[in-house]
Amino acid sequence: MSYKLVIGNKNYSSWSLRAWLFLTESRLPFEEVRLPLFTDAWQQIAQYSPAQRVPVLLDGDIAVWDSSAIYGYVRSRHSKTAVGWPTTSPQAEATARSITAEMHSGFLGIRAQLPQNIRARVPVERTSLAVATQQEIDRVEQMWASAYDSYGGPWLFGDFSLADVVYAPVALRFVTYQIQLNSAAQTFVETVQSLPSVQEWATASAAEPEAISAIDQLY
Repeated sequence: MSYKLVIGNKNYSSWSLRAWLFLTESRLPFEEVRLPLFTDAWQQIAQYSPAQRVPVLLDGDIAVWDSSAIYGYVRSRHSKTAVGWPTTSPQAEATARSITAEMHSGFLGIRAQLPQNIRARVPVERTSLAVATQQEIDRVEQMWASAYDSYGGPWLFGDFSLADVVYAPVALRFVTYQIQLNSAAQTFVETVQSLPSVQEWATASAAEPEAISAIDQLY
């Protein structure tokens, strides 16, 4: 069985990264269909998803859009191999599910003021950001530090899980904008950067020819 995964620019699309990382770390074969944003190719998105957003997973004539739906669909078909929730304890699973949902529905300040731009390095002082964004960064640091204190690493809940998939793009945002973090959060950032699949994505991001000036010239 082979899937197709419709993604946007690797440099800019954090939700594409999540779905791609999930499938890659689940060791499931898939074909990439890359539709760069704001290009003629992007116009094809309507044929893949009624929401006209990426990512989209194609399984034959079945389309699954939204990253959380993709995780659930794939895990229902590959329960033994797909990246899932922590199994160390019910508390670990509950916390992982909760912080993952928190990311999926929130952190609008981080998304707006620190958009994904993997190949860039643009130092930004935390104090220059909106108060709400600073509070979101504080919350991320607290979550990551608490997870390390409780489960010891190397990933948030010990072994690699969906929580790590969801927060990997946040870690890479902090690299792009050189955000100063507490030691536990910095450890998670470095752990994400060391993952070969993340390095592969970052290399591909650097090679993409497209540029989105609204993001590149934000600071």
